[in-house]
Amino acid sequence: MNEGKFSTNAQERYLEDYVEGAIHEFGPITITEDEIIQFGKKFDPQIFHTDPNRAKEKVYGGLIASGWHTCALFMRLFVEHYLPGPASLGSPGVDELRWLKPVRPADHLILRITVHKVKPSRSKPDRGVLFSFCEMLNQKNEVVATMMAMNLIKYRDNRSCGRKHEAQD
Repeated sequence: MNEGKFSTNAQERYLEDYVEGAIHEFGPITITEDEIIQFGKKFDPQIFHTDPNRAKEKVYGGLIASGWHTCALFMRLFVEHYLPGPASLGSPGVDELRWLKPVRPADHLILRITVHKVKPSRSKPDRGVLFSFCEMLNQKNEVVATMMAMNLIKYRDNRSCGRKHEAQD
């Protein structure tokens, strides 16, 4: 696993550790046929997610993971390797979520994240919003899903944060 260019591990990371334009990759994580079927039956019971034989007759020509399953795998890598443990304050959501290619059994997925923007909060100087452009790629280096994630993250040192961003205003 590549921790990118971070100078700290996730448990010691704060908003000022994210550099706009930096690219980080994490994984791989492998998806199995059984996982696809179990997730599909529980959360997205469409034939092409739950029945390998009948899925062959559908437009995808076989079993594929639910897009929501792909998002769950994304989230696993995102939380374990990218988000700062104690400094993470949650998320107001994601924008522009797209499922571009089917994810199939035995695919090995890599999460590639580009730090898009770091925006200090105007009303709460101890935090800001981290905008991250996220791509999931399969073993063929094909992009299977993309999204723009937004996360509320605390600064390590509120006083240095204020001085740092005063110069940018």
